[in-house]
Formats: sequence, C-alpha cells, structure tokens
Amino acid sequence: MSEVIIDVGKRHIKEVNEEIQEACKAGKKIVVANTLSRHNLGVGLPKGADISFQGSVGYYCGGLNNGATINIERNAGWGTGEAMAEGYITVDGYAGMSCGAAMLGGTIHVKGDAGPRCGVAMKGGNIVVEGKIGYQSGFMAHAGKIIALGGAGESCADALWEGEVWVAGEVDSLGVDVKVIEPTAEEVAEVDAILDPLGLVDNSRNWRKMISGQRLWYFESRDANAWLMI
Repeated sequence: MSEVIIDVGKRHIKEVNEEIQEACKAGKKIVVANTLSRHNLGVGLPKGADISFQGSVGYYCGGLNNGATINIERNAGWGTGEAMAEGYITVDGYAGMSCGAAMLGGTIHVKGDAGPRCGVAMKGGNIVVEGKIGYQSGFMAHAGKIIALGGAGESCADALWEGEVWVAGEVDSLGVDVKVIEPTAEEVAEVDAILDPLGLVDNSRNWRKMISGQRLWYFESRDANAWLMI
C-alpha cells in the first residue's frame, strides 16, 4: 500500500478532510502531519482506511468512523470516535472528555488517561483505557463495555442502562443506581479476549464489574430523588 502525507497546518479543515477522503478512495495509507490540535479531523472515514495523525488532535477526531483504523500519536480532545459504527482508534496519549460518546461499535484504545464522561450514551463497542477514566464515565451507556485498567473518577457508571463498566484499580465514587458485581470466569474471559490483541491481558487484576441497578429503568415517584441526583 502506497503512502500519502497530508499537511494540516492552518488550512481549512473541509479541504483537509476532502483530501483525506480522496486518499482513502485511492487505497493509500495516510499520514496526517502538522495537526496543530485542529478539530474535526478524519470524520466519517470509510471501512479499510488506514490513517495516522502525527501529533495531537482537537475535538471529534475519528467521529462517525465507518471502519477505518486510526492512530493518534499524541493526545486527543473531546469526543474522539463520537458515534463511530466500527473500526479501531488508538490514542497514544490522553483522550479528552466524552471519548467514544454515542459509539455504536468498534474499539477505542487509549494508552493514557481518559477525561470525564468516557463512553457517555454509548450504544455498543468497546473502550479500553490503560490509565484512569474521569468522572461520570459510562453515564447513560446503553450497551458496550468500558474497560479501565488504572481506576476511575467520581460518579463512575452513573445512570447506566445496559452498558458495562469494568475497572481494575481504585474507584473514587460510584454514580446513581450502580450495582457492583463479581464477574464470572466466562465474563472475565470475554474481557480478556478484548484485551488480548492489545497485549494487555493480566490475570492478576481484581476486576469490579459495574452494571445498572435498574431502579431508573422505570420511573416511580418514590425514586424521584434518585432522578434528581443525575
């Protein structure tokens, strides 16, 4: 596969993204240079695309990903991989707030920490964070798994639906309507199957699996205070 280098700098983002899409159609491996933490880079990339961002990126990088393999060599701003349907995103550094928000599928791998509300309203897929996830991670996650290897911040897994939050390490506090359960060997094996391709399996981890307590699934007046806490 031939390689093309696309420079960002101060160019208009629409122009940069059009050039990226053309390179995807040509089947070329893409290196995006001089990123300058610009926003909205690499949005809506197609299946089979292979792209690397040399440097930090701003908000919504890799949003609406349709199957591309994306590597961000430094840090990423808000909403990395927002609403992605499939594919792989790797962030070599820190990922900002709402990483994987409303994602439907695929995998996001953050090698550093992730900011607040990681996986907010996610509908499927997996988010693996080698560091710590920020406050209210997993907020209203409908499906999928958030796997944090370095602990979690305050109000973890707040108002979950059918998503799961797995944490190895300290949790600062739990959110509203969270149930912490002991995972079965089969469930741990499922998580290990996600971690194995990333080289992150460690059988010594003491997992905490967080699911919904289901109090908020059906509104009742006696639970009104719980709803007000969200």
